[in-house]
Amino acid sequence: MIIKIAMRELRSLFLSPLAWIILGVMQILLAWKFLSYIEMFFSLQPDLINIKNAPGVTDLVVAPLFDFSKILLLIICPLITMRLLSEEKQSGTLKLLLSSPISMTEIILGKYLGALSFFVIIILITGLMPLSLISATDLDMGKFASGMLGQFLTVAAFAALGLYMSSLSKQPVNAAAGTFGLLILFWIINIASNATTEGNNFFNTISMTYHSIQMLRGIVYTSDIAYFVLFSLGFILLSIRQLDAQRLQS
Repeated sequence: MIIKIAMRELRSLFLSPLAWIILGVMQILLAWKFLSYIEMFFSLQPDLINIKNAPGVTDLVVAPLFDFSKILLLIICPLITMRLLSEEKQSGTLKLLLSSPISMTEIILGKYLGALSFFVIIILITGLMPLSLISATDLDMGKFASGMLGQFLTVAAFAALGLYMSSLSKQPVNAAAGTFGLLILFWIINIASNATTEGNNFFNTISMTYHSIQMLRGIVYTSDIAYFVLFSLGFILLSIRQLDAQRLQS
């Protein structure tokens, strides 16, 4: 049943013009940045030749592209997740869904996987751009795989937070605004560590940027993976609890 709900959610996404507009705009922006990074790499070639262990195309093109992709995903995630439950509440179809013999866990996981599948499509399309360089240059596949993993874990956390905010509000716009605000908070909160002399590790611990930046360098720590897994799992569980409470009230 989870897979059926996920496929229904993904199908409904592609039936709306918003999903196609987002895909189109994303690809235009990513292609523009990709070409600009390649141009910058070629302009730096004369200087890089004289530097020992100079950064390669993976460090100067692929990593910045993946980093830019995360910023775009942070912006579009609220637009996709805002409708997952808020729209169902607004149209009144959520009551029918809650009265069905489907468990709250199945509903939430189905909605979550449906939205996540859409973001995975974007990540895979983004990954095709660096792979096009394989025939022309040496691409560090270890750093490439690490960057792809970082993108997936980050967007999984984005989607989980967006789903929870959608479960709290009847207005999709409110859910989108709340999601965007919290994502920005978790993204830049490590900046506060520069202003404190004690306890700065706390801000780094809860910062998405701090845990994702190492993966762009090809370094994968189990603590970083655990952060994103626990972050996503925590908001999924909160969404299940919120939906269960709404079923009891209805």
